[in-house]
Amino acid sequence: MPNTLTGAPAAAAIYAQVREHAAALDAPPCLAAVSVGAQPDDRAYLRSIAQAAAGCGIAVRPVPLPADCAPDTLTDTLRALSTDGGVHGVLLLRPLPEALRAQEMLDTLDARKDVDGMTTASLGALVTGAAGFAPCTAEACMELLRAHGIDPAGRRVTVVGRSLVIGRPAALLLTRADATVTLCHRKTPDLAARCRDADILLAAAGAPGLITRDFVRPGQIVLDAGATVLPDGTLRGDVAPAAAAIAVCTPVPGGIGSVTTALLLRHTVQAAENLRHF
Repeated sequence: MPNTLTGAPAAAAIYAQVREHAAALDAPPCLAAVSVGAQPDDRAYLRSIAQAAAGCGIAVRPVPLPADCAPDTLTDTLRALSTDGGVHGVLLLRPLPEALRAQEMLDTLDARKDVDGMTTASLGALVTGAAGFAPCTAEACMELLRAHGIDPAGRRVTVVGRSLVIGRPAALLLTRADATVTLCHRKTPDLAARCRDADILLAAAGAPGLITRDFVRPGQIVLDAGATVLPDGTLRGDVAPAAAAIAVCTPVPGGIGSVTTALLLRHTVQAAENLRHF
């Protein structure tokens, strides 16, 4: 097994599927990307989405909102996009300002267009195994493992990070894949030992460099789902370079993030296919 687990194999397979399915539709699928304020992380992610979508026959509609927008502005926007027949998928870029984080606001979006799995209906479907879209980054971890022939069944997995965006949904997906999962966070006692004991370590805390060489062991599989834009514009993962050199690790960029974008577009095409029947 190589020392670096790139996202390229998984992303390439997903993009091929997306192009085929998008071409079979009567009109190009449309993804609306809602952003609140102009955060560097948002701008970088939107650029990567637009570039990838252009090569797959998918239209991206940016929907920028001011950083100080009122809660009603966000909910009205999500409701309008839910009923817009020209929009098939909606992405709400996060994190959001504190005043806009109430789950009931997010739940104003039609779950059929919730291509990043942020509504209560989507997260509930993830728990029960019902149809719905999983959060893209969490699902990307599973797709990357699959692309490299790594089966999590029967393995000990430590997830560092408990957000609804990555940590908790990834833990659910890994459990459904028959892994034995320990969900940790930065306040977990002796976090380094819990990480070292795992066969597979998923770093999803959003804390650059949190996972140092003391957290890993040689040959361990490490998925770095952290992606923080630093003041100089570079992208940094949760895994420190010294730790990544010891383990079998995904790079940042070029790892989980590249698969996340591909899955977002696959979900958009699937949403367009599903909405044809309504």
